[in-house]
Formats: sequence, structure tokens, C-alpha cells
Amino acid sequence: MPEHPTTPVRGAAGPFTLAVCAEMVFRDLPVAERVRRLTALDVQVELWDWTRHDVDGLVALREEGAVFSSMTGYVRGGLVEPDAVAALLATAEESVAVARRLGIPRLNLHGTGLDRDGLPVVPVEVVTGRMWLAARETLARLAALGERHDVQFVLENLNRAVDHPGVPFARAEDTLDLVRAVDSPHLRMMLDLYHAQIGEGNLVELCRRALPWIGEIQVADVPGRCEPGTGEVAWPAVARALAQMGYRGTVGMEAFASGDPTAAVRAFRDAFTTGG
Repeated sequence: MPEHPTTPVRGAAGPFTLAVCAEMVFRDLPVAERVRRLTALDVQVELWDWTRHDVDGLVALREEGAVFSSMTGYVRGGLVEPDAVAALLATAEESVAVARRLGIPRLNLHGTGLDRDGLPVVPVEVVTGRMWLAARETLARLAALGERHDVQFVLENLNRAVDHPGVPFARAEDTLDLVRAVDSPHLRMMLDLYHAQIGEGNLVELCRRALPWIGEIQVADVPGRCEPGTGEVAWPAVARALAQMGYRGTVGMEAFASGDPTAAVRAFRDAFTTGG
């Protein structure tokens, strides 16, 4: 029998699938129009807190052809203290229901609850052994939730020096240790290379160590948190290294546009298509 042609994957570019965070580009437009613009540029769309959006409207955009890549997987709560854990697990359940309506495969987590400015609701300066064990147990429960509903939770590293002071379990090495300790395909890393460049550097080797545990990679240039090509990171070289080490997943641009948003998305695509 003849083979049927497969439907092209939205955002396919070389070895990677590309996505862009709708919260950070086309910011003068309503979210629905941002999603349409990104879809027209052939990238998938990332979201943050779903409670800030018209979910029914997002479902309609999906029916128009938009593909949603990831969103925040909880509304409030944290990984350690019992009341915070209860809130996190309850709002994760709610988030899973929304993710399934939107076809979203990855739900993003952080080391603690963040406010609208990205600052921890409860800052932590010293992480104890008890906190590590509690965080691992909470993440294992989230992985079990992901398994029940066929979604993947992803734990994002953050930088404490510039954007997120006081966040526990913030470094990429911290998130890698926790994800490895849980050892479930329904819990992986959201490896954010912008945050890692500020906090740790040595990006290619970091990607190599983390490769088996990566659910998605996010990028923005340093300094400034704008699109690739506006800062110090050699993104085409990073893309080549990722391709050579066998990464075949999603790369998401979680970055502001330094100027024209369309040009910013195209610069991102160039870095991770030509580079790959």
C-alpha cells in the first residue's frame, strides 16, 4: 500500500521543534492575536499562568491551527511545606484538566510559588536536607499525576542573581538532581539556558550531562533576556552541539523582542535551524 503523507509538525526546524512564549512577544496585542501571529510564523506557543487567559478562547485558537507547547503546571503552592504542597497538588490537578483541553504535553514547575513579578512568595536562602527530601516526595507525587493523565511535568531552573532571588532548588544542577532522584518519564527538566548562563555557564556540557532528563530547552540571550543574537551566547554553536549529542525535542524562546517581534522570532528560528 502507498504511504500516506504525514502532517508536518508545527514548528519543525531541522532536528528541533520550535516554540515561542506568547507572554513575552507582541506584547501590545491581545493574547489571542499573539497566538495567531506566532502560528503564522510556524512556531508552537508557550503560555504561563492559564488562569490569566480565556481558556475557551485558547481552545478555539487550537481549532484554528495553533499548537500549544507548554504552560505553568500549578497556580500556587510549593514543594516543601505541607500546606504549600497541598495547594500545589490541588492546582496541578486543575492545570492538568486545562492542559488536556489545549493539547499541552508539558506542565512547568518551579522550586516554589512565584508572584506576578517572578519573585518567590516565600523566599528561601538555605535549603536543608529535610527540604530536599520533601521536594523529592512532592515531585514523585506530581510524576504519578502526570502518568495518570499522560502529561509530563517539567521542573525549571531559575537564576537567583538577576530575576528570581530567594527561589530554592534554582540551579540547573539542583533541578537535575531532583529529576534524577524521582526517575520518572513524567517528570523531566525544563532546562532554561538563559538562567543557566547567568547562574552556571558552560552550557554545552550542562546540556550533555542533563540530556537524558530534558523535557524541553528554553532560551534567551544574556544579558537582556532578548532573542538569540542580542547577547553573548553563541546560539548556533549551542544548536549544533545539541543536534550532535542527539537532542530532538522542543526548543522554546522565552525571551523579549529587542525590536520587531517578527524579526525576533525569525532570528530565533535562524539560530536553531541553520545551527542545527
